[in-house]
Amino acid sequence: MSARVFLIGAGPGDPDLLTIKAHRLLQSADVILHDSLVDKRILALAADHAELVDVGKRCGKHSATQATINKLLVSYARTGQIIVRLKGGDPMIFGRATEELQCLQAADICCEIIPGITAATAAAASLQHSLTQRGIARSLHFLTGHGAEGGLPKHDWVSLTRTGGTLVIYMGSQTIAGLASHLIEAGMNPAMPAIAVENASLPEQTITIATISTLPNRLSRPTGPTILLIGEAMGNKEEAAVAAAQLVAG
Repeated sequence: MSARVFLIGAGPGDPDLLTIKAHRLLQSADVILHDSLVDKRILALAADHAELVDVGKRCGKHSATQATINKLLVSYARTGQIIVRLKGGDPMIFGRATEELQCLQAADICCEIIPGITAATAAAASLQHSLTQRGIARSLHFLTGHGAEGGLPKHDWVSLTRTGGTLVIYMGSQTIAGLASHLIEAGMNPAMPAIAVENASLPEQTITIATISTLPNRLSRPTGPTILLIGEAMGNKEEAAVAAAQLVAG
């Protein structure tokens, strides 16, 4: 074990939502390999001597491959410096942390993981809607709306519909039409509450409140990361809109 590498969750964007440990490590890191969507105010917390390397992957834009990121991590780690791999949200939730961890382990390089606030909980906080509610939502399911092969992944839509819990869809803004269609065909009530939150926790946060049947047409083409929340717990739409507006205004 010859290097110090930290896989850090940058949270949903608001620098105030960083953990104390993440903040401290950012200020002591020599090299920071970061996602493109990490807020510039968070990157500004790095020490003056730190080398910032953008290795972000964004749909439809030129970006580093996962293989390239893995090689860079190992190469920088072998210098013996303090290396931070900074990911949006939490690295262990759709953050492709497994590939990077396996690569580092294969190179006999030690890595510590620092969790971050994921977009789902940040969005729920903005809406002031619990993702789980007694008697309404007894389960919580995190899904991806974008598969490795492109397009909507294959999920067990019938089982997801029957559970009656809250569905949280990451990276689903481009596949929302197909997602809604699958859920309704599987038996979901077309009037099921569905909310999209773009840029959760940031000043430019936008919220679209609809139902599973109307959300595809209500959701304009988002440019920022968007989380979809679907389920009975997302009801009381008027209350959610007022609470979110007050939070952003405050």
